[in-house]
This record gives sequence, C-alpha cells and structure tokens, in this order.
Amino acid sequence: MASNEKRNTKQPTNGKKDNGAGTFRNSESRSLPYETIRAKAIHNELRHVKIRLHQFLSRCGVFSSKKDVKAAIWNGEVSVAGSVVKDIAFQFNANTKQVHLNGNLLTLPNMHTTFVINKAEGLICSRLNKQERALGKTSVFAALRAHLDDSVYDRLLTVGRLDEQTTGLLVITTDGHLVHEITSPEACVEKTYSVVIDKVLSSEDHRKLSTGVGIDMEVNGAKSRYTTRPAKVEKTDSTTVQLTITEGKKRQVRRMFASLGYTVQRLHRTSIGGLR
Repeated sequence: MASNEKRNTKQPTNGKKDNGAGTFRNSESRSLPYETIRAKAIHNELRHVKIRLHQFLSRCGVFSSKKDVKAAIWNGEVSVAGSVVKDIAFQFNANTKQVHLNGNLLTLPNMHTTFVINKAEGLICSRLNKQERALGKTSVFAALRAHLDDSVYDRLLTVGRLDEQTTGLLVITTDGHLVHEITSPEACVEKTYSVVIDKVLSSEDHRKLSTGVGIDMEVNGAKSRYTTRPAKVEKTDSTTVQLTITEGKKRQVRRMFASLGYTVQRLHRTSIGGLR
C-alpha cells in the first residue's frame, strides 16, 4: 500500500477522561505488530456513497470551525463540479466530483480515526437499541459523540467487544480493515486478560487451560461444543490469573473458567498485540 497513507489516532479535546467510558490515550506510542496494521487505510467507503458538503469541508482540514465552513458555503466560495453550491446539506459523490474553495481544489486526507480507551465497567460495546436505552444503559460510543463530526462518529466500530462487566483496553476505529486484521481468527493476535476467580486455580486446571478446554457455544440458536486454542496461563497470586488467548469467542474467558468450575469475579483486558 502507498507509503503516504496515514492512520490518525485522536483523543477527545477535553483531556484524559471520557465521562465514564474510561481513560483515553494515544495509541501511536505503542503500535500493534506490523502484520495487524499493515493496511493503514484510506477512505474508500466514499467511492460509492454520497457525503454532505459541510461534512466534506470539515474533513478537509482547512477550516478551524463549523461556523467557518458554513460561512464559506453561504458566501458562495465553494463550488462542486464547477457550480457554486450554497446549500450546506448538499450531497454528492466525492469520488466523482471535484470541490473547489475560492478556485483551489480540495481533497480528503487519507486517514482513519482510532481511539484507544480503558473501558469502565457497565458500558456496552455497541450502539444502544430501544430496550437498552429504556433500561438506562450507556454505550462506549456515548462519550465520543460530542468530540466528533457525524461523518466520523457514524462510522466508528469497536475492535472486538468486551461484555458489560469486563473492563480494560478497547480499540474503537473507523478503519474496517484494521478491525478485520485484529479480530480475524487467522491473524492469531494475542489478547491478554487479568482474571480474578473465586478459588485457587489447580495445577490440573492450569494445564487444561494451556492446552484448550471445551466450552458451550450458541450461534443463531444452534448449540455446539467448541475446544479453545491453547492459551498462555500465568498465576499472579492465589486467585488471579493472567490469561493470553489468540481468539475471541463470545464471553470466551468467562466460559473457559466456568467449564472448569470457576466463577470469574473480575475480568480486565490488559493488552491487544503489542498495545497496552
């Protein structure tokens, strides 16, 4: 892929905290292994979809505020495909039509937006449905809403999911290729968890976790028995285990310990690949 492609990792402008979703930090300081980020991505989703004019201008990086974007449009400084457009909501295909500002060609930067957060307990890693909203649930996306343009916010995806009770490292991005590179079973990207269980892990169960255990799975209503891949297991104290796996079945860590008769009391993800 071309060397001038960029990956943009952003933090909210109000500092380190995310109103309950956990702590944000810049992921550029500790990169994932090369094989998980070899495609740093471009905005190829724009090849076949339309974008609103004000969103396009906001993403070009030439305006300091939405107010300036609107003023430029209303003042007749912006043209699309050779015609002046004064409607901020005007929609067009940015891949087939050129946009000029006072005669200067504008283009979208080749970048994606990625957040790394320390997810707090009680948050859901998906967009809320009607029932969840009625129950007063909170999504990890909620804290990002005020910091992003709609064109970015609407494309955000979580790289895998942590269940509501699980805390720790979570990557949120607009880069679908990055999501695939990390979550694909073939990629074998390591995910490490700190697991607090209700009793001391026996030597025999330590061995079973290391070689693979059988867990109950259900996909589209069909139940099956699945044997997990070998895992790295390290006891950090009598009831705390550091577990590293290379797959991500639904509630896998909890199911692995439950299959051996243990209850997970606390689960915290500490790393994904080389990102900690």
